[in-house]
Amino acid sequence: MGSVRILRRDDVEAALPMGVCIDAVEAAFVAYSAGDAELPAVIHLDVPEARGEIHVKAGHLHGAPAYAVKIASGFSAAEPPSIDGLVLVFDAATGAPLAFLLDGGFVTDQRTGAAGGAAARCLSPANVTSVAVIGTGIQSRKQVEALRVARPGFSDIRVWGRSAERAALAAADVGGVVATSVEEAVRGADVIITCTASREPLVAAEWVAPGAHITAVGSDGAGKQELDPELLRRADLLVTDSTDQCARLGELQHAPDQVERAVELGRVIAGLASGRTDPGQLTVCDLTGVGVQDVAAAAAVLANAGERGDLLEL
Repeated sequence: MGSVRILRRDDVEAALPMGVCIDAVEAAFVAYSAGDAELPAVIHLDVPEARGEIHVKAGHLHGAPAYAVKIASGFSAAEPPSIDGLVLVFDAATGAPLAFLLDGGFVTDQRTGAAGGAAARCLSPANVTSVAVIGTGIQSRKQVEALRVARPGFSDIRVWGRSAERAALAAADVGGVVATSVEEAVRGADVIITCTASREPLVAAEWVAPGAHITAVGSDGAGKQELDPELLRRADLLVTDSTDQCARLGELQHAPDQVERAVELGRVIAGLASGRTDPGQLTVCDLTGVGVQDVAAAAAVLANAGERGDLLEL
């Protein structure tokens, strides 16, 4: 019956550095926006007694040798909060399982960061000197890591979080300082990254100057929100990973009047829509996460894994 490759977290991390993941995710966004991908609706499962949130995402890129299904979980009641998951990779010709990536949520973390890096390549100022990070979880680290690939050289990083202790840890990890308020972090920043589980606006429109770029990551479910909707209305470029999904789950759900002018990131990457063309433009990228990112990341892992992992005979 064949065999399945088992790759564990160390194997996956070694095979998926951030630069490789950004390139893979960019290609996936282009395929998705061109209609060259299959992407079913996201399955959301809640475990309320443990504040657990599970997402099941899947996708297939037309012509690719494999498709993937990913299960990712986050349990915020755990101490420390627990993030886990795995990716199942199948042969696109037969449906037979090819690989199990027991990555502990790394693929989700890496491809989410990579999406921010892909957005920054198209939308952020060419010269980034100051960065605001709103949030203290893994994406506070991954988004900065990806931004350093896309726009290297910045050193002014201001991190805000509800927990001063966690903000201090995140700031130390990214080489930044703790901001005492969201406003302090955001004012004057060239790039603003929001990566919280907030259900109310954190970033006010009047704090954000023309020329800034915002990567909004946290809103990936109904009711979630990090940005003042006026920011979406003021944006010179409003970009999404999936406009339909962002209208249901992202920041765009709170500004439905802006759906018609939103442009998908894949079209910008492909040169079919304009990215930043003027240093004074305010740009916003609403990222909710799409299954083709997981497919592309998993394919990159398999391509770069070499002899890593174990074979399980079926």
